[in-house]
Amino acid sequence: MKLGYIPPMTKGITDDPGYVIPLVEMLDEVGIDIVWTVEHVIMAHDYEPLYPYSEDGRAPTAPDTLMPDPLEWLAFAAARTDRLGLGTAVIVASQHSAAILAKRVATLDALSGGRVRLGVGIGWQREEYKAVGVPYRDRGRRLDETIEAMRLLWSQDSATYAGRHVQFENVHMDARPANGHSVPILIGGSSEHAARRAGRLGDGWYPYVISPEDFEKGVETIGASAREAGRDPSEIELTIWPASFDFMKTMDAPFVKAYTDAGAQRVVISQGESQTIEIDGQRDFIRRYQDEVLAKL
Repeated sequence: MKLGYIPPMTKGITDDPGYVIPLVEMLDEVGIDIVWTVEHVIMAHDYEPLYPYSEDGRAPTAPDTLMPDPLEWLAFAAARTDRLGLGTAVIVASQHSAAILAKRVATLDALSGGRVRLGVGIGWQREEYKAVGVPYRDRGRRLDETIEAMRLLWSQDSATYAGRHVQFENVHMDARPANGHSVPILIGGSSEHAARRAGRLGDGWYPYVISPEDFEKGVETIGASAREAGRDPSEIELTIWPASFDFMKTMDAPFVKAYTDAGAQRVVISQGESQTIEIDGQRDFIRRYQDEVLAKL
């Protein structure tokens, strides 16, 4: 069972190299599989309450929340580590130019020796879409086209793509991923649409705030969607952050096992669950989790 980690997202810490360097070196040392970053380019002060994971539509941010650019932060982490995977959970890829995002990701993957896992999603904040100059409407189709277009740019010497939102003809991207043709793309989101997209297009699924029962239903949806698309469902990697659904059950091995019994291959924990920003304290928490939870899955 693989173990991922979400680092602090706090002003004065997440952007402090004196803190981040020993943090990622510690994560590399204790055997964390992937460190996960998140993306919001901006957060509006008075946004329309469309956040899908709370009853009031408000996101769980605080005045000291900091979400730096995920790929830039991961590039910094990559330079200080040897084995640690580099994941986004998620980049709102439908807000990005497919070509620019493909080149940035390929560059990071090549320089890190193939350690990138690109989690992508469609986001929820209308004001953020407006700020980056991208229409909010039809963002699901835009994400699909972005995924398809990036894969062509990564793998073909002469790439052509003709979508509704993404178009290019006979172009070549000189930066390639470490394996020469692809970076694993994980689909974020807990909806049925996200699960279907994971089955149809994704190399993995990384839902958020989802019960074990709904996670199992999502896995079944992925299987059906994959088979409809002529794909092998067993090749789609499943990642879960159990505490995103119930923060009080971090150390509840039977609760976590319900997700892994349903097919999860990677479990994620976060700095917040450790209840400390001290690096030694986080190390102790990770080792305790490995011994008391992960070993029982």
